[in-house]
Amino acid sequence: MMRRMGEMGAQLGSVIASVMFVCTIFRQYLPPQLRYYVDKYRHKLVKLYYPYIQITFDENTNEFRRRSEVYSAIQSYLSTKSSTIVRRLKAHDVKDSKSLVLAMDDNEEVTDEFQGIKVWWVLVKRVPQQTSFSFYPQSDEKKHYILTFHRHHRDVVTGAYLDHVIKAGKAITVGNRQRKLNVNNPSQNWYTYRGTMWSHVVFEHPATFETLALHPKKKEEIVNDLIKFSKGKEYYAKIGKAWKRGYLLYGPPGTGKSTMIAAMSNLMNYDVYDLELTTVKDNTELRKLLIDTPSKSIIVIEDIDCSLDLTGQRKKKKEKDEEDNEEKDPVKKKMEKEESQPSKVTLSGLLNFIDGIWSACGGERLIVFTTNYVDKLDPALIRRGRMDKHIELSYCCYEAFKVLAKNYLDLESHELFETIERLLGETNMTPADVAENLMPNSVTEDAESCLKNLIEAIETAKEEARKKAEEEEASKKAEEEAKLKAEKEEKEKEQSAKDEVKCNGISAKEGDVK
Repeated sequence: MMRRMGEMGAQLGSVIASVMFVCTIFRQYLPPQLRYYVDKYRHKLVKLYYPYIQITFDENTNEFRRRSEVYSAIQSYLSTKSSTIVRRLKAHDVKDSKSLVLAMDDNEEVTDEFQGIKVWWVLVKRVPQQTSFSFYPQSDEKKHYILTFHRHHRDVVTGAYLDHVIKAGKAITVGNRQRKLNVNNPSQNWYTYRGTMWSHVVFEHPATFETLALHPKKKEEIVNDLIKFSKGKEYYAKIGKAWKRGYLLYGPPGTGKSTMIAAMSNLMNYDVYDLELTTVKDNTELRKLLIDTPSKSIIVIEDIDCSLDLTGQRKKKKEKDEEDNEEKDPVKKKMEKEESQPSKVTLSGLLNFIDGIWSACGGERLIVFTTNYVDKLDPALIRRGRMDKHIELSYCCYEAFKVLAKNYLDLESHELFETIERLLGETNMTPADVAENLMPNSVTEDAESCLKNLIEAIETAKEEARKKAEEEEASKKAEEEAKLKAEKEEKEKEQSAKDEVKCNGISAKEGDVK
């Protein structure tokens, strides 16, 4: 008898679960008046007979337009379960766009099992009821996952199971995700329809440390430093520092600073956030952008020496356009005025961005500055603790040339290498210029021709450098001669003036005597 009652209870629970699922799916299509009564009596039925518990996981957090990391982890976790069970699926691109991830479609259900406990997941989409016409449809549908399980398993599901789902989902996300190159949007676009602080494209730069034109010892040092940082979560917590690290890349144009950033991204599997300071109005906006960058990211400010002092140029432009703006449409005039406002980001604000209190919001982030002129930077900006590692990327050395020869010509040795080694020791040439000369100009051009082209280019650069040095020396000599001549003429004028005064004095005395 007890066994039969148990079976009946299980069947009743299954029926109620089915009713709950149907109600959840079709609730969104009911008028608001009927929806109220359906919810009212559904909850009463649940309290009396329904032995299951439901947990809802919303797609967005309370923060405006910010996607929940838990929701994303659940979505990734269920993608491995749903592809063989669910009939309606959604396809998503993954890394390198070479394969697809299949995820459950809206209003589909997936059954999962953990430690012998059966649970049910359903993805629900709710479309807002439009009562009036709008140029900007409401942010749209709202999605959430509903997890259903028996109340006897509450502790296991809310503890070990959910922890397992989130950890496994995050691991799957990292394995499938495409790296992104992000750039900050102007703040006036942040709160528009579908507006965001950052825009992105898929980052598919092929640069690696193996192909980077740099001395092998320096490459090894940088790679070891990056790997140590990626494994240093507990260490940074132990010493009481935010889990971040600053890199200053400096050197002449064409020495591979941007390529170095791409190689760092590929090694660490981090997204790149290219921060354009000229579009940031003030320190508050700068902090908001920092908070909106997730962990496992590289925040880049290129040409940092040129990124702050733009007020003078903008002021001139403003004065020039002032008369033209008088006859423009008021709305357009206001928008252009906002866009032309000079950036009020200060050095203090930038320093707080790097290692102030706000920099501790989030972890596992690299901050990279690049500059062609390191001497122009304020010492407070690049001191140790802010820019922890200074990396000089200079002209092409022989070791860097061998890397480029291997990359472009698949050569590890050649009789012309000795000549190139000697010339590179005598002449400054950037890796970008060396690479350009090593690249074959046609399908018929062989490796030896490319090496000869490089030798010719280095010799030409050497001759130009010699002529430039001679011209500078001649110019300097001419300036010194002109300076000496001017000083001599000035002395002669002074002496002439003194002699004239002396003669006038003598004449005056003779007149007095008479």
